[in-house]
Amino acid sequence: MSISVFIVDDHYMIIEGIRSLLQDEQEIEWAGHATNAASCLAFLKNRQPDVLLMDINLPDKSGIDLCKEVKTLYPSVFVIGLSTFSQQTYIEKMIDNGASGYVLKNATQPELMEAIKTVVSGKDYLSMEAAQALRKNDTNTVMLTRREKEVLELIADGLTNPEISQKLFVSLSTIETHRKNLLAKFGVSNTASLIKLAVKNGLI
Repeated sequence: MSISVFIVDDHYMIIEGIRSLLQDEQEIEWAGHATNAASCLAFLKNRQPDVLLMDINLPDKSGIDLCKEVKTLYPSVFVIGLSTFSQQTYIEKMIDNGASGYVLKNATQPELMEAIKTVVSGKDYLSMEAAQALRKNDTNTVMLTRREKEVLELIADGLTNPEISQKLFVSLSTIETHRKNLLAKFGVSNTASLIKLAVKNGLI
């Protein structure tokens, strides 16, 4: 069974670009396009596509607000946010308002197809850049104890576990535990990645 796709974007080149990416796909049925929120809602009154590719910057209404409205009126329509922005706030707001996916406008044809198929199957889809943006933000919300922060700073200074143990007057096994906890909290597997993420997010 084919998947009907509708796009709402105020740039005709983007509409044509995406249509050309999808037109040879037998599984995709092109339902049409709208260039603003009002015409999108007018279309949806008569017909609901399976997937709505939605720009988050529209001339008459934010795509973030439109997403919420569409999901309230037509909960069975899957919305994929479409944007040139990979900022965490945009992504989170779209997901919070009911979007099942978020893809950047530089997406390749295989990525776009994967996004469409993934959301139709009931799962969420984030482009690599969008997922990275959310992960970056996650590290900002990592809660470190005072001792973990001290250990992190000493690791960044290049001290070994025994040296940190001596400096903080605690056992070596305690420092090893702190280091393991830090790696787990940041979701990394080595010290270099730990320091890089901590620096990037202003934690050291």
